[in-house]
Amino acid sequence: MKDISILIGGKSGDGIESTAPVIAKLLASYGYFTHIYRDYPSLIRGGHTFAIIRAAKFEISAIRDKVDVILALNKDCVDNHKDLIKEETVIIYDKDVFETDGLGINLSSKSTEIGAPLVVRNMGLVGALAKVIGIGWGVAARIIKQNSPKKPELNVEIARFGFENSSEKFRLLKSQAVSLPMFYGNETIALGLAQAGLEMYIAYPMTPASSVLHFLAEHDRDLNIKVIHPESEIGVIMMANGAAYAGSRVAVGTSGGGFALMTEGVSLSGMGEYPVTIVMSQRPGPATGLPTYSAQADLNFVMHSGHGEFVRLVVAPSDAEEAYLWSARALNLSWKYQIPSFVMVDKTISESVYTFDKNKFKEIGPENGDLWDQQGEYKRYKITRDGVSPLAFPGNKKAVVKGTSYEHDEAGITIEDGPISVAMTDKRLIKESFLEKDLEKLEPIRVFGNKKSRVAVLCWGSTTGAAKEAAKKLGIKVIQPVVLNPFPFKSISKALVGVDNLIDVETNATAQLTDLVSKFGINVNNIILKYDGRPFKVDELIKSLEELM
Repeated sequence: MKDISILIGGKSGDGIESTAPVIAKLLASYGYFTHIYRDYPSLIRGGHTFAIIRAAKFEISAIRDKVDVILALNKDCVDNHKDLIKEETVIIYDKDVFETDGLGINLSSKSTEIGAPLVVRNMGLVGALAKVIGIGWGVAARIIKQNSPKKPELNVEIARFGFENSSEKFRLLKSQAVSLPMFYGNETIALGLAQAGLEMYIAYPMTPASSVLHFLAEHDRDLNIKVIHPESEIGVIMMANGAAYAGSRVAVGTSGGGFALMTEGVSLSGMGEYPVTIVMSQRPGPATGLPTYSAQADLNFVMHSGHGEFVRLVVAPSDAEEAYLWSARALNLSWKYQIPSFVMVDKTISESVYTFDKNKFKEIGPENGDLWDQQGEYKRYKITRDGVSPLAFPGNKKAVVKGTSYEHDEAGITIEDGPISVAMTDKRLIKESFLEKDLEKLEPIRVFGNKKSRVAVLCWGSTTGAAKEAAKKLGIKVIQPVVLNPFPFKSISKALVGVDNLIDVETNATAQLTDLVSKFGINVNNIILKYDGRPFKVDELIKSLEELM
């Protein structure tokens, strides 16, 4: 098999999250790239939770319509996923808990017999899976032992029991192991920010952005980053503005509801020219919405957030590797142009696991922007050709560093003078044209598939993974804007040459990317939308595209 999908499911609290990466490492040992999609309710315990581990002989970042194996800890895992089962699907289940068609193993009673907690049943399923897909016991035992921080001998024993009570159904194509590490999307965002010199991360926990906070808090000393959890999202953005004013490279993270509280602070960043990077991980709304699911419904909100007129950078990576790269770039460009920047992802990217190859990228380091040369009188908001004023920070004995939410003159003194107000507004807005020139050098639009095709899929963010695979199957083109503001019109115009059927694919109900490109005279011919909180699957997207072609 070149492409295999495995679902493991049970109740929240059953250890699904910790088991899925073990399965992925098992598959990676046979030379497969892996991707893990997580699905769980907004409950601490109870409810149904599952993960789909997909592995292929090529890089992937999306799941498929059907699964080859189901590892079921309870009956819900079978009943809730009948739509994913095909004729060849193998169901491996705990026979002590329920009965169904497939391979039943007495995992609960075996766990009790060896004096282990019930959570080790998961490793029994993993052992059985190894036998079913043709992985030898020696490989399985090694990986299970390496990934069992507590009582590995019990995990290996129950896994051996599962292995011995199953039989081979598939044969994986074995090749040299994929030795690349696996990371959650949010972890690669954190690492990208760190590579670009992040000094302070400030956040109030909000799914699905919370794990950026958790990861950086866990590794704050390793990365030399100050991590702060204030009392509210208002406190987050105001502290971030203050930190940037004082010279600290700072980022914050949130989702839609939390960002709603930050918008006045975003406007302050625009007026004060404080470089703040905002990680915005989307989930369905309005209000609380579906807090543990995914959407691309906040594009319009972010593009127009904050009152008044000011320049902002908005980027939307499509997977873990792009998230790493563009998080670093967003932080650096914030500091170069002294503007707020946004890294727009969603639950699908934030909480999925990806095979991650950091070596694809050149070494990324901090770019501090235009620092004051210590000559003459310091003017914090000095008018320059590109709108970027020299930076100095409080504590510099030669400089008086002003910061204000009011309109001001070059020195930062509050004014209400009309001509000066116009001059300062123009100073701030002129940055966009120079930012656009920088972005043109960084591949702001990515094109995949058959570049000569007259049919093209237009997509952004997490939908790109499924779109790339669908396009390869159908022989068509994919156009993915990574930069959404300033919108890279020149680059997308080149990509659209020869296209007469442009199909927009998004996970929202109002085709927000269609709305954006229409402002630049780009005509979308067809639209495919999904807004049930789940990402596009490769096969369902292929079917929808075939209908429109």
